Amino acid sequence: MVLILGMRDVPRLFCLDTVLVDVVLTISSLPKRAGDVRASSQLITTGGGFNAMSAAARNDVDVVYAGRLGKGPFASLATSALAREHIATPLESNDDLDCGVCVVLVEPDAERTFVTAPGAESTLRVTDLATLDVDAGDVVLVSGYNVMYPDMASAVVDWLEGLSPGVTVAFDPATRVEDIPIENLRRVLGRTTWLLCNQTEALQLSGEADALAAAGHLAKTYDSLNVLVRRGSEGCVVAVRNEEPVAVAGFRTSVLDTTGAGDVHNGVFLTELSHGFDPIAAARRANAAAAMSVARLGPATSPRRTDVDSFLAAEDDDDATSG
Repeated sequence: MVLILGMRDVPRLFCLDTVLVDVVLTISSLPKRAGDVRASSQLITTGGGFNAMSAAARNDVDVVYAGRLGKGPFASLATSALAREHIATPLESNDDLDCGVCVVLVEPDAERTFVTAPGAESTLRVTDLATLDVDAGDVVLVSGYNVMYPDMASAVVDWLEGLSPGVTVAFDPATRVEDIPIENLRRVLGRTTWLLCNQTEALQLSGEADALAAAGHLAKTYDSLNVLVRRGSEGCVVAVRNEEPVAVAGFRTSVLDTTGAGDVHNGVFLTELSHGFDPIAAARRANAAAAMSVARLGPATSPRRTDVDSFLAAEDDDDATSG
């Protein structure tokens, strides 16, 4: 291994994507306006940015939550969940607010609908970011929610642009990409090393008609941008700058709940890059982890590193047998 002066031996993942509590309800269909529907199951669990962080932590990387916790029952639940995964929480909590909550409605085809009420996680300050000791070699994961709302966006974008060039910035624009102010989007993408998005977001951002073309187009738009486009059961597309986009196949699985699957994919992909895997190999492991996660109910369902190893070994054996 070649050591680069000024870089840590073990990179860390700093996650700005906010932590809140998910109330997950499985329903037969969305209720009509002013109507009611009975849920067949319920789950109250820590969600939001916790999904990607827990995935990274379970795949052997040090993780830091670069966000604020609060005070109250939801904050207690989130704090305990972060502690169980050994995720560092260095920022001062907001003792005047509890953490926010997201109601997740899961239909039979595993599609999700969200209703979010923000809390302490939305009160990140410039002074908080200034306390983070992000070094060259570390990875920073940013969500579209971090750069969507004016109060938080200005602090986050300025901070990102001030990071060392040796810091890898990963950006997931999230489901409301159209709500991110154009100038914020331009500035964040200008500092992004890896754009991590789903197919719908990639098509919106690129104006292209398919994932391969979208990934290739976006990777050529900015000087240092690499792109990964998640395609659900079809796997993903990886476009490393100045190279042709590559489709990385997905895996057969039973789909129970897709909540947090993209976050699991992000967390495992970034972790494998930190472990020295090339982007295609990292993407294959992320595809495997996401396939395993959607077979379980709830958002933070990432498998551990050894589980991914076993899953891939079994898949390789099946391919060898069928071949």
